[in-house]
Amino acid sequence: MEPIYLDYNATTPVDPQVADAMMPLLKQQFGNPSSSHWFGILTRKAVIYAREQVAKLINCKPEEIIFTSGGTESNNYALRGYAFANSHKGNHIITSAIEHPAIIEVCKYLEEHNFKVTYLPVDKNGLVSVRSVQKAITQDTILISIMQANNEVGTIQPISEIAEIANENGICMHTDAAQSLGKIPVDISDLNVDLLSIAGHKIYAPKGIGALYIKNGIKLEKLMFGAKQENNCRAGTENILEIVGLGKACEIAKRDFSENHDHMKKMRDRLWTGLVSEIPDIRLNGHPEKRLPNTLNVSFLNMNEYFQLSLFLEIAASAGAACHANNASLSYVLEAMNVPIEYAMGTIRFSTGKMTTQKEIDYAIIKITEIYNTQIR
Repeated sequence: MEPIYLDYNATTPVDPQVADAMMPLLKQQFGNPSSSHWFGILTRKAVIYAREQVAKLINCKPEEIIFTSGGTESNNYALRGYAFANSHKGNHIITSAIEHPAIIEVCKYLEEHNFKVTYLPVDKNGLVSVRSVQKAITQDTILISIMQANNEVGTIQPISEIAEIANENGICMHTDAAQSLGKIPVDISDLNVDLLSIAGHKIYAPKGIGALYIKNGIKLEKLMFGAKQENNCRAGTENILEIVGLGKACEIAKRDFSENHDHMKKMRDRLWTGLVSEIPDIRLNGHPEKRLPNTLNVSFLNMNEYFQLSLFLEIAASAGAACHANNASLSYVLEAMNVPIEYAMGTIRFSTGKMTTQKEIDYAIIKITEIYNTQIR
């Protein structure tokens, strides 16, 4: 049997329906959307329709969607764009210790440019305390950025409650929804955020495309200078091919949400039930309930590098720690959650997708157990 893919949080395959929607843009519809002739009108309509598809998925207005090259660019633009455009209001930003590097690294950059950043701790389940957010606010706070769901352990944060506090204090609220979109409800009217980041390749669209929701009235510094594409925020001829792919992926995610959610959760829970019944001392990381339906982050006690190497030959998953030349690098997310080192060093993240089958899960349970019994027990 071919290796089993259980790393959907890292990336997803392109949905065949998405690929089909993109083909006309690859073969025939090549016009520049800024052109006024028929060829340009055709592709401009495709971009407009894709923007509507993305907007419908998160329940916002189409004009509030800006297309980007992916989640990292969306996060960069949200934080840098807002910070520099609103520095006259204050210079304090609040985030969490377990954000994606596309947030953490931007915050470090902003700290080098006269901004102050508070990195909030999390509890043992990876949850940010709403009270800690409230306590961290100062008269100089202009932006709060907390991810909707963590990419490593899947813990879902109380974004709407945090956004309520932000709104009461006149603070802009951003959330990174790269991992949550298509897995749990992502509705702007419920979350009440001002900025929201989307990554296409996490929802079965191609790599290299994403979007940023910018609530009407929120001002960001220009990302790139040139012509006036993307609401005069991001100059450059649009990546029509992948924009159409993202639009179709969002349409599918909305249409099949309940079915996909239930299926991913069923596969994840089947994997956990199988592993916990066969492997002693296995540990679940992340919130036991407030967690993405597809994410299973587990730690094996006293796991060695041979276990990991053997496992990845059979199953595609992500390691919670990297070992190279006798140097161990532990996940900062697990460190922030105070996962004991003897467990943290043996962490693997499995993540299911809408294409995961029961046969694959059952095979994965057998192989993981076999490798554990050979390499660890």
